[in-house]
Order: sequence, then structure tokens, then C-alpha cells
Amino acid sequence: MASRRRLKKDIDYLCYAVLGDCYTYNYLHPEKREDVMEIIQDTIKSRNDLIARVNHPDGKNNPKMVKQHYKAIVDDLFKNIDASFTKLSEVIKK
Repeated sequence: MASRRRLKKDIDYLCYAVLGDCYTYNYLHPEKREDVMEIIQDTIKSRNDLIARVNHPDGKNNPKMVKQHYKAIVDDLFKNIDASFTKLSEVIKK
């Protein structure tokens, strides 16, 4: 991990990619608005949680704990983004 600043930018970039796809689909298919809005709300909630975790790391005094903390954040980021894209693809297939 290079820096917290870079991690926050990566979180924003990936979350905004999901949000952009959701809003594009919502614009083209307004009849499925509720399903897409649920994905949007989950993504925003996940983003805010991840940013808060980056700003307030657990175990500041132990460098090994801090490294594990940020690794867990990155793992959760990829898991949440993958889940959001999976949900969106399921909505699109319907």
C-alpha cells in the first residue's frame, strides 16, 4: 500500500464506477428504479464505511496490525465492488 490518500482515491474510483453504471442503467430503464436504487444505497454506505476505516485505523501503535487493517480494507473493497456489479448484472438480466 502506497498511502492512505491513494487508497481513498481507489475507493472513490471503484465506487463511482459502480454508481455511474447504475445511473446509466437507471436512465435507460426507469421501470427498474427500486432495484438499482438499492444497489446505489449499498454502494454509498460501503464507501462511507471504508473511508471511515481508512481514516481511523485500529492498533495505531503496532505497525503489523496497521498493515493487516489496511489489507482487510482492500479485501473488503474488492468484495463489495464485486458484489455490487454482480447485483447490477442480475438486475440487467431480468
